[in-house]
Amino acid sequence: MWGISPHEACFSPNKRFHMANVTFSSPAMKKDLTVYAIAGDTRTLLAVAKEHSVPVHFECENGECGSCTVQVSVLSKKTPMAIHLTEKEKTVLKLSGKITQAQITDAEVNDMPPPWRLACQYIVRDEDVLVQF
Repeated sequence: MWGISPHEACFSPNKRFHMANVTFSSPAMKKDLTVYAIAGDTRTLLAVAKEHSVPVHFECENGECGSCTVQVSVLSKKTPMAIHLTEKEKTVLKLSGKITQAQITDAEVNDMPPPWRLACQYIVRDEDVLVQF
C-alpha cells in the first residue's frame, strides 16, 4: 500500500505521513475490518472504503444524494480533527434528519464532530475512527 509500511509512515523521521486506523463495521460484512489510511491527504472515507472493498453504499459520489451516510465515532483520545463539514454535507444531512442545526453549530463553534457524515465528503485525518453503516 503506497509503497511504505504503516510502521515507516508513523515512525520514520524522514516521512511526513501519519496513519489513521479506520474500522468499518456493518451487518453487511462478516466481521469488522480495520485498515490503515494515510491521514491528511485529500482522500475521502469513501475512497478508503472502495480501496479495501468495504461495501459502503454510494451513488453520486459528490455529496448530493446522501446515499453514503455513515456514523463516525472518533476512537482517538486526542481532540477530534475531522470536524469540518462541507456545505453539501450540512444540507444533505440536515434535510435527511441525521443532524440538527445545533449539531452543525456545535461543529463550527465548539469543534464537536457530528455523529453522521457523508463518506464521500469526509477527509480522513490523523485520528482513529469507527465507521458504522
